[in-house]
Amino acid sequence: MSLSQTFRRIVALLSPYKARIGVALGAMVVTAATEPAVAWMMKLLLDNGFSQAGSFSLWLVPLFVVGIFVIRGFSTFTTNFLMAWVSGRLTNTLREQMFNRMLEVPLGYFNEQSTGQVINTMMVEVQHIIDMLRSVMVVLIRDTLTVIGLLGYLFWLNWKLTLVTLVLVPVIVFVIRLTAQRLKRLITQNQQINGEMMQAIEEAARARQVIKIFGGQAFEARRFGQRSERLRSFMLKMASTMATTEPITQFINSFSVSVIIMIALAQAGDGNMTVGGFASFITAMLMTLTPLKHLAGVNGPLQRGLAAGERVFALIDAATERSGGMALRARAAGRLEFRDVSFSYAGSGEPALSRINLAIEPGETVALVGMSGGGKSTLVNLVPEFYPVSSGQILLDGTPITAIDLRSLRAQMAMVSQNVVLFDDTIAANIAYGDPSPDPSRIEAAARAAHLADVVSALPAGYATEIGDNGMRLSGGQRQRLAIARAIYKDAPLLILDEATSALDTESERAVQQALDELMRGRTTLVIAHRLSTIEHASRIVVLEHGRIVEAGSHAELLKSNGVYAHLYHLQFAKEQ
Repeated sequence: MSLSQTFRRIVALLSPYKARIGVALGAMVVTAATEPAVAWMMKLLLDNGFSQAGSFSLWLVPLFVVGIFVIRGFSTFTTNFLMAWVSGRLTNTLREQMFNRMLEVPLGYFNEQSTGQVINTMMVEVQHIIDMLRSVMVVLIRDTLTVIGLLGYLFWLNWKLTLVTLVLVPVIVFVIRLTAQRLKRLITQNQQINGEMMQAIEEAARARQVIKIFGGQAFEARRFGQRSERLRSFMLKMASTMATTEPITQFINSFSVSVIIMIALAQAGDGNMTVGGFASFITAMLMTLTPLKHLAGVNGPLQRGLAAGERVFALIDAATERSGGMALRARAAGRLEFRDVSFSYAGSGEPALSRINLAIEPGETVALVGMSGGGKSTLVNLVPEFYPVSSGQILLDGTPITAIDLRSLRAQMAMVSQNVVLFDDTIAANIAYGDPSPDPSRIEAAARAAHLADVVSALPAGYATEIGDNGMRLSGGQRQRLAIARAIYKDAPLLILDEATSALDTESERAVQQALDELMRGRTTLVIAHRLSTIEHASRIVVLEHGRIVEAGSHAELLKSNGVYAHLYHLQFAKEQ
């Protein structure tokens, strides 16, 4: 997306607020109009007030001066307030659009974009756009109008001297364009490093236990320091690039002022200019320097805002998961079928799964086992279509899942992963997560089934207890049981258990396993387990190796065949002796 396209999209987002922006523009016109009025007052005072005393009431002077600045103050306040209001609404709009799109992108998006970069885009780079609108756009409009008004007054006062003044404009434009390209390159690199810093902060906060136990403080501090130094270096380069504009502009201004003074003195000697006219001209000309300096300084924030806009709209425009498909009106029976399913991750040369054929009947429990990297987690992630299959088909009750609406498809499933994800909310809210009308009795029943009720009853606030970031106020086993209670509460016909008891001690595992056995009854269940003793009673055990099914059968059948499963089982049994 080009910068012009980015700018047009930002302007299009402002259309709902055009009435307020129109009022703000009117206030800018009023502010700009007060500038030449001050210069005109200087001419009036010097030519009439001093040389012709008593030609007008002295009380008009303070009335005029105070009146001008009251009007100017009110119009400036109106501009700033309305632009702040519009900017605040636009900030919310952009962040809501990005957040909603983040919820809709496929999981593969986060394989290419780090969490830190996404957070940086949503929080920091949106602010660059807002800063551009609140400062740059106001400066561009108000100060351009001010320059036009002052130049109009200067032409009316003395067109010959004004032509000399106009030499400033093309020179200043040339200086601005000279720095624009370098600024754009520096700003793009600066945003990339800013995202890397955000990622380093996010990783350090998330991995604080690992950092402490493995003594990684020095490494993390050094890595952060390196990125911080790179960011400082780029910011210094940006500052120096923008700072060169102002002294060059001031030099041009000083040269022009000196030439104008010489010409004005010559005209005064010929009687073509009065003292008041000269003072008014110099005043008006000097008053143009401030808005011209502001205009020269908008290049940096403008480029930064437009570059940020590219990244913001890249996230807003990111491809979403598929939409459409039939909605499942009734509860699914739970028959799953994999037909020649293959899958490869983006950028990976080797397939993660290759020609998987597997039929799972309603209510059947199928355990997936094998060495790490065999494709177990990948296989279960294809069922809710977290990733679309590369080839082949997955069918639910005879219907390809690609023909089913994603929300409707996932409503038929519950999942408990070894990487427990909880929300910084109450226990009740986590159990009933996703239910717009939580049922307290169902919440309590789910907690009892997950052997969590005793834990909750011991807490002062009970089910209203806040559990902290990812449930950090609970033990590992309690967090795992809370995730199981969430799956129990959903009461879905399909259940995916990915090492659901991995964080439990032996006693808790036994209790929760009983709850899981009850939960799995009557449900189609896919179980991933490294502890093979927990899946001995599964309807079938499927052994995956290098993305292929190499064995399938009951526990007894696979032990009798003395294949891969038997080897894994005896190896694990020997370790537990």
